[in-house]
Amino acid sequence: MGKILAINGSPRKGGNTERMLNEVLSAAAGAGHETELYQAGGRAVRGCLACGSCETNLGRCATDDWVNELYPKMKAADALVIGSPTYCADLTPEIKAILDRCCFLAMNEGRSLSRKIGAGVSAVRRAGSIHAIDSINHFFLVNDMVVPGSVYWAMSVALEPGDYSGDGEGVETMRRLGENIAWLLEKLK
Repeated sequence: MGKILAINGSPRKGGNTERMLNEVLSAAAGAGHETELYQAGGRAVRGCLACGSCETNLGRCATDDWVNELYPKMKAADALVIGSPTYCADLTPEIKAILDRCCFLAMNEGRSLSRKIGAGVSAVRRAGSIHAIDSINHFFLVNDMVVPGSVYWAMSVALEPGDYSGDGEGVETMRRLGENIAWLLEKLK
């Protein structure tokens, strides 16, 4: 079966974004796929320095931090699910740094993320989640990845910890997204 890596960009451990990601992973695990949740939010990180060292230092960023631990996990996965709460109608800084740095790492390693599955999810207080999800999906598309849909946008209206559980449509959307990822993995194998 396939391997699915979810990356949580929320600094709130156990918060709505993590619960959303766990819903996706649970649905996929129910179909027999291996899953892992990686906590990125709340960890100090630098953005891309545009130094170009990833062109010669293949698979490793010159900035020696946890992104160098995460990138091999991304390469080893068959599917990526990246979650971010909506911050001022966009991503968290941690997710933006991952996307920028791992994009260059993957491109310089012969497009190492090509034809993997990628899905973005976002928790939102009121508005802006579509832009956050689009930003994540742009990373997938520029890396030649396959982006599955669900029964609605992959978001949940949730502000306070635990609000996600009360968003029935959001829960169903995450569950179906996990089912669709599992279905795609089976079709692509």
